[in-house]
Amino acid sequence: MIDLALLRAEPARVIDLIARKDPNFPIQHLAELDREVRALQQEVEALRSERNELARVGKAGVTQELREQAKALGEKIKQQETALLTVESKFRDLYLRCPNLPFEDLPRGGKEANTEVRSFGNKPSFGFEPKTHVDLATKLGWIDFEAAARMTASNFALYRGGGVLLQYALSMFMLNIAREHGYSPVLPPFLINEKALEGASNFPRFKEEVFAVEKDGLYLTPTAEVNLANLYRDTIFSSEELPVRLTALTSCFRREAGGYGASERGLIRIHQFDKVELFALCTPENSPDEQERMLACAESILQRLGLHYRVMLLAGQDCSFASAKTYDLEVWMPGQKEYKEVSSISNCTDFQARRCMMRYRQEQGKNQLIHTLNGSSLALPRLFVALLETYQQSDGSVALPEVLRSVSVGIGE
Repeated sequence: MIDLALLRAEPARVIDLIARKDPNFPIQHLAELDREVRALQQEVEALRSERNELARVGKAGVTQELREQAKALGEKIKQQETALLTVESKFRDLYLRCPNLPFEDLPRGGKEANTEVRSFGNKPSFGFEPKTHVDLATKLGWIDFEAAARMTASNFALYRGGGVLLQYALSMFMLNIAREHGYSPVLPPFLINEKALEGASNFPRFKEEVFAVEKDGLYLTPTAEVNLANLYRDTIFSSEELPVRLTALTSCFRREAGGYGASERGLIRIHQFDKVELFALCTPENSPDEQERMLACAESILQRLGLHYRVMLLAGQDCSFASAKTYDLEVWMPGQKEYKEVSSISNCTDFQARRCMMRYRQEQGKNQLIHTLNGSSLALPRLFVALLETYQQSDGSVALPEVLRSVSVGIGE
């Protein structure tokens, strides 16, 4: 959630920043509801004080006039309390749907305004027409989409043989690199409750995108970011305890509402996928450095795998709901003939911390909200795609990098 004190003190600035992030969000209406809530709260408090004063006067003797005044006052208080509850409900729902403020130095606009920060390597060249990962994996017997559809539904994947080994090798490879960069591993439950999703800022805005286990009031986690954001909910750290750096390998489940285009067939966009997540909690002044550290960790994976990629700074409208600043890592996929995002590294400032009440005690004893950051390091399906399509051979085999063969026995054999 955004800082209401800032909205009240600098409404024009906040309105401008929200417009850069989501031009359709009614931020002015949110400000109006905030003023209405505070006005009603003051009115209710004044009426309650008036009732207390009548009660004090009544101790000297209750008259018919006092009874009538008390009755009328009680009815008015009840009416205004009901009005307050109604406006508070409207305000809270809209407040929870308000996106985070983007950093002021981000490019203005949407995806078309994203800017390339740097790139690594070059696009691979082939003496033949490169195949897609779907053709390669099917021929190798590594993925069976038809079997997945029979036992579950479309847009799920079933891995076999070398495909399974590659998944495990990539998982351990990425977890080891995360640990090298100071991230401590966590293995959370894959089922989460509504409060956790609200704390991480997924609910209420993205409720329709999450798989629900309705009988138990639980949900399948869409990303380990949700789990890690709630690990320290309602915690007050000492400044010496920060930063906290975490990593988690989990399966992620998403409805991904909307159609699947031709460019997103196969593993590009599926309902269930594995991902190594990075998460950090730190003091506000250190969050820019933490974001660069997280980005370096994700980049090191792609560099060691020898994959060509570029780092993109996202424009305000392309940043995620909770993010104030995001870098995307986009890997070149020869079979797709385009770049695809494999990681987003986001600084969420105090947006999630305000929902989860995660704070730290400053030296002078005052509690302040921490900053949270998250990043994919990396999403396995698209990394799987990039590896198959980059290292394919003319006969349809795949010569995986040596760094992966040493992780798991059997890969590439």
